[in-house]
Amino acid sequence: MASIEATQTSDLDRILASGQLPALPQSAIRILELSKDPDNGPAEFAVPIESDAGLTGQVLQFVNSSYFGFSREISSIKLAITLVGIRTIKNFTLWSAVFSLMPNPKCGPLDLKSLWQDSLRRALAARQIGKLLGLKDADEAFAAGLLQDMAIPLLAKELPEAYVEMLNGREQGKHRLSDLERERFGWTHAEAAERMGRRWDLPNELIEPLAAHIDATNIVGDKSKSAGVRAVALSALLPASIDECWGECTQFEELYQTVRGTGPSVAEFLAKVDEEFLEFAPVLQMSAPAKSLVDCYNDVAAATT
Repeated sequence: MASIEATQTSDLDRILASGQLPALPQSAIRILELSKDPDNGPAEFAVPIESDAGLTGQVLQFVNSSYFGFSREISSIKLAITLVGIRTIKNFTLWSAVFSLMPNPKCGPLDLKSLWQDSLRRALAARQIGKLLGLKDADEAFAAGLLQDMAIPLLAKELPEAYVEMLNGREQGKHRLSDLERERFGWTHAEAAERMGRRWDLPNELIEPLAAHIDATNIVGDKSKSAGVRAVALSALLPASIDECWGECTQFEELYQTVRGTGPSVAEFLAKVDEEFLEFAPVLQMSAPAKSLVDCYNDVAAATT
């Protein structure tokens, strides 16, 4: 068994190596380095951002969006970091960097636009769930939610025929991609994301949710796991925007009730995620999915009555 597992791991490492995993931009690397020292503040973090004109524009657009709702325009990177926090800017910068590096594999049913839409919805959900679990600052859960499927485009680019078959084999949401990957390869895109994160030297609070996000059944109720890991795993059960059905709706409902406490109902929770998506998507230059999460939920309810 150990020999088989070693071979599977080796195969995944070989695939990631042959895919020539790109390096993070220097600005993102520097921000990660700065974040290791708690004494660094807005002045230090502003330097690498201001050295990258494109990133400067993205950060200012992000901070001036309706998502934050500041009454006046923010034109200073240092002030922007002061107002929204170092962790928020750090995680936005990381996601922006990773988003720009991912290839468009043009792999059959894989639609990169829809993948990023799903990632944003799950990130917003992960942050709300993190708060229900007691996180005062759920930015890491948000960032990990955004990055949870980052390995899929790279894997699809390297193994296009296999991923066309597996993506079609999902049957519009009836089966999980991770189950099909494990059956076929012995590894999943979650393990690939974990390896990518370690090669990029991402913080452990991001890497751990990336590795565990496909195992909601065992993770969400496990109080020995961090709230961020549990939040991202539950968010991963939300439907893909291109699917005709929400195959994991019942599982999501059941697990959500275990973390809800005095929080909103499932329908109210999904409506809040939909609302935040419409506020946040323009910042990331995304359009809205054809069906909202509330629509998906109502479709399931209609089908069972």
